[in-house]
Amino acid sequence: MCSSGREVVVEAFDALAADLDRALELDFDALTPRECVALLRRCEKLRRRLPAVEHPLVNQLAAADPAEVGGKPRWVLADELHITRGEAGRRIAEAAELGARRTLTGEPLEPVRPTVATAQRAGTIGAGHIAVVRSFFSYLPADIDAGTIAQAEAHLADLGAQCRPDELARLASRLADHLHPDGNHTDDDRAQRRGVVLGPQDRDCMSPIKGYLDPQARATLDAVLARWAAPGMCNPADA
Repeated sequence: MCSSGREVVVEAFDALAADLDRALELDFDALTPRECVALLRRCEKLRRRLPAVEHPLVNQLAAADPAEVGGKPRWVLADELHITRGEAGRRIAEAAELGARRTLTGEPLEPVRPTVATAQRAGTIGAGHIAVVRSFFSYLPADIDAGTIAQAEAHLADLGAQCRPDELARLASRLADHLHPDGNHTDDDRAQRRGVVLGPQDRDCMSPIKGYLDPQARATLDAVLARWAAPGMCNPADA
């Protein structure tokens, strides 16, 4: 990645917007169905590459002083782009893994997941594939060596270029079982994933909930439910 001045950046984005405007005015009636599919593949490839353009911008925002940008980066990103804070957080986390980095002295560093980042820049994998890969690495314990991690990343990036995200998820699950067949995660491994997220209330006052319980929390919940969720215990109509 080369250093670019403000004028070069603005010129490139203006040209990108102008080309998109031209594409929006095109008439595709003369194309055959197979030609339409070919163009849709090109559209998908472009769509997949765009986040790679955003990553360095997001990383700069994430590293900025909140006083300079007007608040926490996640909140600023959500408000300025009119996206949810959850989506803003996802973009910040993804950019931290797939975007170029710099040391404290300004030296460039490759992304945390360099092979996946390269595949994204090439448009061979999309958001769904990247979500699978990130979930895969969040599952693995910390004691797996760096060489194995790099090989697994390259393997998943290669598979992602050949299959759908749901297919990649199944293949990633098999790979995780191969790399960690015993499933003996440490308390520190579990601590990185545990947590419960309570969503906002819907119009019917119902609230979604999702998350991960560690073994102790699960055992406690099972005991509570066995006592208080038994048929007829809290709702006589269930008896």
